[in-house]
Amino acid sequence: MGILPHTSVEDALRLAFSLDIPFWPQLPKVSFYEDMYVQASEHLPGIIIDEDKKQISFSKDKFYEELPDYFEHIDDLDYFRLSPRYSLVYDAFLKNDLSPYYAVRGQLIGPVSYGLKITDEDKKPIIYDDEVRQFLYEFMSQKINVQYQELVKYNERAFVWTDEPGLGMIFMAMTGYSSERAREDYAEFLKTLSGPKGVHLCANPDWSFLLNLDLDIISLDALACGDVFICYREEIRGFLNRGGIIAWGITPTLDEQLSDITTSDLILKLESYWDSLAAVGIPKEQILAQAWLTPARCCLVNQDQSGVEKSFSMLREISQQLREKYKLF
Repeated sequence: MGILPHTSVEDALRLAFSLDIPFWPQLPKVSFYEDMYVQASEHLPGIIIDEDKKQISFSKDKFYEELPDYFEHIDDLDYFRLSPRYSLVYDAFLKNDLSPYYAVRGQLIGPVSYGLKITDEDKKPIIYDDEVRQFLYEFMSQKINVQYQELVKYNERAFVWTDEPGLGMIFMAMTGYSSERAREDYAEFLKTLSGPKGVHLCANPDWSFLLNLDLDIISLDALACGDVFICYREEIRGFLNRGGIIAWGITPTLDEQLSDITTSDLILKLESYWDSLAAVGIPKEQILAQAWLTPARCCLVNQDQSGVEKSFSMLREISQQLREKYKLF
């Protein structure tokens, strides 16, 4: 959800800082190193980045060769930090005064999505390799924690969430990584993370899996998946009672959707979800108090910068209207 189609760092930051909770943008149209999978690959043993072909692959032999160097740097926080080569925006984001904002957000691709996408010499996703998978979880945890430790210096309510589109796949019985094993691995992974724990995905997983994890924030594409999500009433009730925040992705980022829908339509859709949950005894005041609003899905799907700008504008308008209606100030 940090991805923007912008080619100007200044324009991207301006848009990011137009929200109550700003984020550092990823700009893959500027450089392949801005791709969220590439950014997470920095210093990962065994990884091969082919900038010309725009491909990332994995070599088990290279993995073993590079492990000694990795362990030499295991206590070096800068080793796990996002470097300027892998993000044109991150350092520029940190140069702003982040303290006045309600919170600030960082992000990293999650281990499940990364492990399902990146393949080895035999074109097998690396998450199927027990040894590599365990290492991948540990590596991603290190990178998330270092990013969080840096952001929290600038804003005490900073958090880093993981982008996990792949979580929708492991419940389809078509991968070599079972959902049972994923539950165990992900629960252990979350225990290693510092700060608030959040997951974002633009898919329909087994929502009970996520809602029952030790998570503080769940971000979903409510525009497309809200009807399914609200069916998990008891799990949502439990998540909210534990203090969890639901980030409802509601404004579309596709031009064809943006041209056919109004802020009033989107508010009605959101309220229909909330009213449905309130009808089964989840207090609407609690739903509102623990609700954030976001764009519905990855903004790179729309290559048009003006369309994404419109989506963010609609988001701010919806937020303001709901604040006024429910006196959320």
